[in-house]
Amino acid sequence: MSASKSNVTVLLGGQWGDEGKGKIIDFLIDHNQVDVTARCQGGNNAGHTVIANGKKYDFHLLPSGMISEKCFNVIGNGVVVNLDAFFSELEHNRITEIPGWEKRIMISEMAHLVFSVHMQVDGRQEAKLDTKSKIGTTNRGIGPTYSSKCFRNGIRVADLLGDFDDFTNRYKNLVEHYRSQFPTIDVDMDSELAQLKQHAEKLRSLGIVGDTVEFMDEARKAGKSILVEGANGALLDIDSGTYPYVTSSNTTAGGACTGLGLPPSSVKDVIGVVKAYQTRVGTGPFPTEQLNAIGEDLQRIGQEVGVTTGRKRRCGWLDLFLLKRTAIINGLTAIAFTKLDILDGFEELQVAVGYKLNGKSLSGPPARAADWEQVEVEYRTLPGWKTSTADVRKYEDLPENCRNYINDI
Repeated sequence: MSASKSNVTVLLGGQWGDEGKGKIIDFLIDHNQVDVTARCQGGNNAGHTVIANGKKYDFHLLPSGMISEKCFNVIGNGVVVNLDAFFSELEHNRITEIPGWEKRIMISEMAHLVFSVHMQVDGRQEAKLDTKSKIGTTNRGIGPTYSSKCFRNGIRVADLLGDFDDFTNRYKNLVEHYRSQFPTIDVDMDSELAQLKQHAEKLRSLGIVGDTVEFMDEARKAGKSILVEGANGALLDIDSGTYPYVTSSNTTAGGACTGLGLPPSSVKDVIGVVKAYQTRVGTGPFPTEQLNAIGEDLQRIGQEVGVTTGRKRRCGWLDLFLLKRTAIINGLTAIAFTKLDILDGFEELQVAVGYKLNGKSLSGPPARAADWEQVEVEYRTLPGWKTSTADVRKYEDLPENCRNYINDI
């Protein structure tokens, strides 16, 4: 049996998201032959900022390759799709002004749909939690949509494009299912159904819904270069992240396979995008967080504000202990290191190299949520470089201490 072509690169966040994945994807498209960019999980809870040709693009659901006329773009079966957000994002980024844009995108017919009831449930579930226990949801309805998918009463894009009476019945049953749990939910079903019917007609006329598994298989066989764009970050993975303060999908390399129907053998490279320090939006464990002037400086200099939420990001030192777990799970073949210049002004830097719990060194992150509060961080201190690296374009031109920082990581 001959080996299949390995022409798939998976790019994912190595931390809690916000690592600068969109920037790296744009760089790879400009400097490499990338034929297909694909989203495999998450929904419009993701936020990728790309600046190209002097224009800023904010992507939440669309693959970042939409701005490149040489790229075909796939929204895979593992993504949950809010159609209001999808069409709004196209307009906001003026994608519809690019000739032939609709010929460069395909939405999986198996992708599940996000409805207003999911968004309402999202907020209500979060409101029931005390401040300490809040997950930090974006209230986009992503978690409840994945819950519907697992509960097997979710509704796919294909259902919307099928018999509308059948779709209507399933939609109403879904709303009533949630109303039985949250009686105060206020959903204008007639209005939403009318909007969904318009979306269905638009999707049909555009011809952008299809069998993305078949498309990806044909693209691989044709030798096309495929770049899978992970959303969120590996430490937010539903299985291996800092549970329960995680997202609702598999944000690791395995999610690229299940969310696009790709065989594991097709993945050639896995690039982990890693910020030179650590940030996190919302609540959840953050052992290296700096609740002091250092954290404030990182936030201010790095302009750390969430693209999707607008919330200030919590900031701290780079956590190599967690990054090692990311590397293990995903089999990272490369690291794309971002925002190094934010550290230019620091006299010295620290990186986490180990955790202790009750005086004992840990081999991996705690599995029990309560243990995170008791974690003691072991740091390694490294000298800063105290000079600007903003205009440096070659590794050998970086200050010696900066190169030492990178090599240590």
